[in-house]
Amino acid sequence: MVGIGPGDPIDRTRRAEAAIIGSDVVVGYRQYLDLIADLTMGKEIVSSGMTQEVERCRAALRHAAAGKTVALVSSGDPGVYGMAGLALEMAAGEDFQATIEVIPGVTSANAAAARLGAPLMLDYATISLSDLLVSWATIRTRLEAVAAADLVVALYNPRSRKRIRQLEEAAEIFRTHRPGATPVGIATAVGRRDEQIVLSDLDHFLNEPIGMRSMVIIGNSASRTACGWFITSRGYRL
Repeated sequence: MVGIGPGDPIDRTRRAEAAIIGSDVVVGYRQYLDLIADLTMGKEIVSSGMTQEVERCRAALRHAAAGKTVALVSSGDPGVYGMAGLALEMAAGEDFQATIEVIPGVTSANAAAARLGAPLMLDYATISLSDLLVSWATIRTRLEAVAAADLVVALYNPRSRKRIRQLEEAAEIFRTHRPGATPVGIATAVGRRDEQIVLSDLDHFLNEPIGMRSMVIIGNSASRTACGWFITSRGYRL
């Protein structure tokens, strides 16, 4: 399981590149495979679309069981909303005997934070707003707990064409615990040609373009903006 980072080749680790180059078969979501086309020449490619994670894992395990060296790729880190957990669960359930290695990558939250400044300097949480696999009631409970705990939060999968209300409800929850001037950063398509970085606040960020390729970071009581940067103070005496 290989994490390829946010998308730009310069954000891939050497270990991830070596694993892909050394593989016979590369399996992944077709848009992520496009991002590593420079590493996959001459290799067998197994691609599929959104919501076909089980099929991708099964294909990777099948090829590995046949003796092939397989790279199952995820954007960001494979163990953070990626393919590692599912692949390991399936391998355990099928008593899979081949060696499995999880190769980390730069997460979307870390990539977004770096472009915004330093919003994750202190304790923070990551929450996905996608309710395809987790009920919205559960997600909402987590949002309320994080908001009340004054944690910075990085929101994955914040909004899609059909899924609008979740981000609006998340904003309402945080506004009950934090002032409207709380910094909010939006990083979209980090490391790609159409990258967009926006610094807003809790009262206004919903007016900005936000989609499935966006990461939304909401600050806490120690967060502020300075010289165009989003900073969460760690408490050093200056």
